[in-house]
Amino acid sequence: METSSDVSATNALLAVRNVGVRFGGIVALDGVSFDIAPGQIVGLIGPNGAGKTTLFNCISRLYEVNSGDILYCGESILKMPVHRMSGIGIGRTFQNLALFSNLSVLDNIMIGGHSTGKSDYFSNALHLPWTRREERELRARAMEMLRFMALEETALQRIGGLPFGVQKRLEIARALLGRPKLLLMDEPAGGLNHNELSLLIETIRRIRDEFGTTVLLVEHHMGLVMAVSEKVVALNFGRKLAEGAPAEIQRHPDVIEAYLGTGKK
Repeated sequence: METSSDVSATNALLAVRNVGVRFGGIVALDGVSFDIAPGQIVGLIGPNGAGKTTLFNCISRLYEVNSGDILYCGESILKMPVHRMSGIGIGRTFQNLALFSNLSVLDNIMIGGHSTGKSDYFSNALHLPWTRREERELRARAMEMLRFMALEETALQRIGGLPFGVQKRLEIARALLGRPKLLLMDEPAGGLNHNELSLLIETIRRIRDEFGTTVLLVEHHMGLVMAVSEKVVALNFGRKLAEGAPAEIQRHPDVIEAYLGTGKK
């Protein structure tokens, strides 16, 4: 069932190759490998402590990799600084909301696009014409993302006063403003009710279908993962247990063992 390790990385948007991470004497990731094809929705699952967030942080360049490699569009990203991730097309949402509660919705969304612009501190301070044009374009794109999420009426509201489910959707809108080729979604279903969960499933599919964005999501909510993912990668204790279609992963004995603790015979 596992994807063959000899699949060419050139055919993958993201290729994780034998990645190992250690924190002192603790092995957080141990030789993890898998590919994500362009336009694919992939779920990354595992019990608490399995290494999911560690791997996310490696792809985001927040953590250093001790061994192995991570290839994006066929090129290693391990030497790239964190601030370049958005510029090369990797966006991310966070399990804990990373929004500025004292700013308006529109200002929060626009922050997601500044890393892809060309203006700098001095250009902005001098109010050069091209920086004003770039700011207008950024504002228009931010409104487009709010319309995509059906939240344009919130544009001028202070984000801290909005319901949690709305704030989760706004963080997705901000991540999309950078026009990512790859969107990393960290626990997007956390804290959502049933109706909000159904809307999230629809939104993830629309992100892929309308923008052509590839999605990798870490999620504990198995209903969401199995409903939206085309491939699932299961981790436990830093190692890959299984990789395959959702129905295969649900039946895989090692995955059942990891989640339910049932004894093998």
